[in-house]
Amino acid sequence: MQLYKNNSRSRFYAACCIVLVCVFVSACDSTRDTVYKEQLFVFGTIVEISIWGEQPEKAKQATAELAEDFKFLHRVWSPRARGSLGRMNKLFPSKLAFTGSPSVLPMLVKARKLSDQSNKLFNPAIGKLIQLWDFNQENQSLGNNSQENKAPRELPDPKAIADLLAQNPTMDNLHLEGISIRSDNTALELDFGAIAKGYGIDLAIGKLREMGINNAIINAGGDLRAIGKRGDRNWHIGIRHPRQEGMIASLEIIKDESIFTSGDYERFFEYQGKRYHHILDPRTGYPAEGVVSVTVIDHDAAVADAAATALFIAGPAQWYDIAKSMGLKWVMLIDQDMKIHMNPAMAKRIKFELDESPDIKLSPPL
Repeated sequence: MQLYKNNSRSRFYAACCIVLVCVFVSACDSTRDTVYKEQLFVFGTIVEISIWGEQPEKAKQATAELAEDFKFLHRVWSPRARGSLGRMNKLFPSKLAFTGSPSVLPMLVKARKLSDQSNKLFNPAIGKLIQLWDFNQENQSLGNNSQENKAPRELPDPKAIADLLAQNPTMDNLHLEGISIRSDNTALELDFGAIAKGYGIDLAIGKLREMGINNAIINAGGDLRAIGKRGDRNWHIGIRHPRQEGMIASLEIIKDESIFTSGDYERFFEYQGKRYHHILDPRTGYPAEGVVSVTVIDHDAAVADAAATALFIAGPAQWYDIAKSMGLKWVMLIDQDMKIHMNPAMAKRIKFELDESPDIKLSPPL
């Protein structure tokens, strides 16, 4: 289970351990009215697990098992550590076939499909480009207005960016036969930073269901998936305002849905008066322009995660076509002028939490 994209250190593979932060149990007259909440500090991200209507002992055991799963996935999904993905990345430049890790291959297969659907805007093969920008710098990962975020920073070497673009690594460069895998592009390096959080949350929800838990929400720094209800009420969530404190909108989650947001406020630095954020356009090698935030609702958290990144890169002019290609139903994009672009189905669900009515541009139905 990944867990990155939050307001502080949002990379899934940040060098942090899982630590239990706090536990809340709010009980009413019976277990049926109990909400068990536990917060985990997971890879630099606060993850809150809320379980409704279960005995506290069962809910505690469930979250303990999820914490162990997170530890394992931290180890195997890190792109440059000694885990499974790091090993695969070291072998790809040889162009020789090798046995892929079963802890990585299922996510790889899903990522390749989503990359195709997004016209390669979601491209996990650009790990070397991500490394070149190095948004994992300890003093640049806060993504807020702290002094640490204003530390001096230079841009990557333009020639190095151009060289990587010329080699054009994509998921098409991977050749998979059963569990045997190879790459025909020495520039390919996998980085699942734009899907692993969602994929991991999907695994966590699956684990809860296996344990007979059907009313829960897993919220990782504002990106989440919820199942069931909180008693007789739907889960209700807020969407962060990209330019000020508080929420820009709220909505209810119906039965089983995921809500993911990609924003230029998550990890960024400023250089000569310009903001450079972590969402890189694989076509240019530089941060995508024209958008400050994208929110996607989908029943599949991995899809919502990858799609939020792809639509951010697509921008106001292309988001609709990419959303249609990816089979999305609910999208909201906020451009650099704070105009809100969304499809009619999303407009029916969103409740804006603003003093003034926003400038909204509705697309045709998806």
